[in-house]
Amino acid sequence: MIMVFRRKIEPCGILVAIGIAMVVGGALGNLYDRIVYGYVIDFVNLSFFPAVFNVADSSISVGAVLIALKMRKTQKSNM
Repeated sequence: MIMVFRRKIEPCGILVAIGIAMVVGGALGNLYDRIVYGYVIDFVNLSFFPAVFNVADSSISVGAVLIALKMRKTQKSNM
């Protein structure tokens, strides 16, 4: 799917491409866990933070932030 939209992604910059790759990679990681184990394995447990999460969740979050930053920058330049 990414290859289909590659030409539309390239003009957006490297950060958007990395962000999309992180979101897709994280989603695929969670999907793999769901198919193989029947649930998503959470393995990062920080004693000072109330939630337990995995690398795939972190990847999705960081990728979404990268995409949002680029969208915000683009929106400001269009004003």
